Amino acid sequence: MLATIPTAVVQGVDGHSVSVEVHVSNGLPGYTLVGMPDASCRESRDRVRAAILSSGLRWPTKRITINLAPTGLRKQGASLDLPIALGLLVASEQIDGDRLRPFGAIGELGLDGSIRPVTGLVSLADATLADELLVPADGAAQAALVRPGHVRPVSSLAELVHGLCGAAPMPGCLDSPDAATRPDNARLDLSDVRGQPLARYALEIAAAGGHHMLMIGPPGAGKTMLAARLPGLLPPLDAAQAVSVTRVHSAAGLTIPKSGLVYAVPFRAPHHGASMVAMVGGGTSAMRPGEISCANHGVLFLDELGEYAVSVLDALRLPLEEGVVRVSRAARAVSLPARFLLVAAMNPCPCGEGGSDGLCRCSESARARYARRLSGPLLDRFDLRIEVRPSSPSVLLGGAEEESSAVVADRVAAARSRAAGRGVRCNAELTAKQLDEVAPLSAEASDHLHRELTSGALTGRGLHRVRTVARTVADLADGGTVIDADTIRVAVGLRVMPRTVLGVSQ
Repeated sequence: MLATIPTAVVQGVDGHSVSVEVHVSNGLPGYTLVGMPDASCRESRDRVRAAILSSGLRWPTKRITINLAPTGLRKQGASLDLPIALGLLVASEQIDGDRLRPFGAIGELGLDGSIRPVTGLVSLADATLADELLVPADGAAQAALVRPGHVRPVSSLAELVHGLCGAAPMPGCLDSPDAATRPDNARLDLSDVRGQPLARYALEIAAAGGHHMLMIGPPGAGKTMLAARLPGLLPPLDAAQAVSVTRVHSAAGLTIPKSGLVYAVPFRAPHHGASMVAMVGGGTSAMRPGEISCANHGVLFLDELGEYAVSVLDALRLPLEEGVVRVSRAARAVSLPARFLLVAAMNPCPCGEGGSDGLCRCSESARARYARRLSGPLLDRFDLRIEVRPSSPSVLLGGAEEESSAVVADRVAAARSRAAGRGVRCNAELTAKQLDEVAPLSAEASDHLHRELTSGALTGRGLHRVRTVARTVADLADGGTVIDADTIRVAVGLRVMPRTVLGVSQ
């Protein structure tokens, strides 16, 4: 007898529809699985057999052939366990096929018959071609995001079979998670940072305009503290962004809240030993998202920037421009979302004391090697480059109370609201044509930029970035439409690389 169960597999963050076709016939007992399964998928035979027997059901001692269609698509993971088991039970006439016809199935089976959650459940549910879905109870809220009212959570194979046979009621369908149940995402507060007025101002500009930021300074100056408080300044995720972030985190195997939806602004801080695959994604048949995709609609913080592999840093250049990362392998290629705000921090030299008279222990060659780890094209993509110096002892021990994140976040929200009125999420997304319309330059400002370009201090990309930063500076100051020379000078000054640190140009 033949049975077909709809399901799906994930590649990158996208789901692909799959049909599990199970054929049970007379003949020498055996089990054959075809359709390009990977190792974990081929191991489903032992998990499914143990789960069926542990649930008090019968394993058919016949010829079993299972095809995973389409055969040209690589199948991976244990999410096909449940549809394989249900197909076997239908093909061996232990379940009425008509009762199962409206359902698709997703889930990993334990040896005791329990149904366990799998990664990528949001994308899997979205891609499964069925009227209703049978999914693991632990994670069903994720599937309900994209299929509200059509998802039935199940905890065990025995419970599911009893429901399909009419011996027990079927689990009810879940609705979409209620937005009112959003968790209170407490963030570190900016008031904890004492002093650092320039760095705080640059952080506010970065949050308001979506501008990438590089901080350079000695250890203990407060660079990491500042970066960790940036998510608290950003606007909360809207519904579409929350679903997008949840989809990526689910595909990457990250922890998802019990509500099923990630509302917190992502903050990813990979170690400087992260490999290329860990950063950009891929590496397995599933082509899992990397750190830059997990930071989508959030912040990617690269501490100790000078310690990352040069190839890893240069791989960031294209995603920073396009907002996606394209991972290509011999057999497949995927596009992963990567629209993130990059914040980086580094010491001025290997010993960390560069620029301090009499304190730096590095030779000129060591400092030059350290500086060369950052390519010019990558540095050109940082809109804000500031030097962070330690605060004075008087400020650290008894300075005035600093502004809280809530106060700064209100100004950031107002600036972002102005950007939304221009048709973009933030000013960093403004095109050159839009800048001419919404941020025209005064004659004096235009002359100043002309001098910067003529001297080679600014590149063509740098000119565009300076103008977007100037627009953000004006928005935070509630300035007018025309960008004046003072605003341009502020924007240019925030882009100047400290020459005492790395000795490189803008």
